[in-house]
Amino acid sequence: MLAPAHVATKWLARRSPWPSRFLAAAAWIIGARVRCSGGPASPHTLLVSNHTSWLDILVLGGSTGTTFISKDELGHPLIHWLADQNATVYVKRTHRKGAKDQAIAVAAALEREKPVTVFPEGTTGPGTHLLPFRSTLLEAANYASKEVEIRPVAIDYGNAAAEIGWYHEPGKANIVRLLNRAGTLPVRVQVLPPLDRAGDRKQLTALARDAIASRLDFKSDAHSPIGVVE
Repeated sequence: MLAPAHVATKWLARRSPWPSRFLAAAAWIIGARVRCSGGPASPHTLLVSNHTSWLDILVLGGSTGTTFISKDELGHPLIHWLADQNATVYVKRTHRKGAKDQAIAVAAALEREKPVTVFPEGTTGPGTHLLPFRSTLLEAANYASKEVEIRPVAIDYGNAAAEIGWYHEPGKANIVRLLNRAGTLPVRVQVLPPLDRAGDRKQLTALARDAIASRLDFKSDAHSPIGVVE
């Protein structure tokens, strides 16, 4: 039902609010009850967020209007089409020598109107602590022709964080489990103040991780037992 309205609005106005509305509606239907503070994020903002679940896309996209950075292979064509409608930025994360090209692609997206979210953990985690943050894509802020703000974002699932965490579980099993979850799911999205851009990308990444860890009341240990810092 939303697709014709989205296509028509995008054709007439060159931009459409329907992708974020769709994500918000999908989050609500699944049971998420989202409260967002500190926003909205302005255009030319790079949001740096923790990553607990595929639900993060619905929760954050629906509450902030952000687009996302994704691996270039999303599987099912419908999923890819839906991601396209939200102006998703695709990168080849396994192509290590193409780090600069990845950052330039993100920089181009930052020059448009939608904020852009990066999940520097690179994967979803257990929900009980942060994985190491990779700094590569934060370099995009230096390549953009616009003045870019970098703002950490804490997605907080509260007492349900460990239950929501997608780690060591097949994707289909996780989706089925969460869709069958009883009751509603309170989620708090906290868009934190912009970081001081004086530091290099690794310093900014560390600052973002510390800010998110503090809001989630996690111990900010750079040597997490899961993952490897890059």
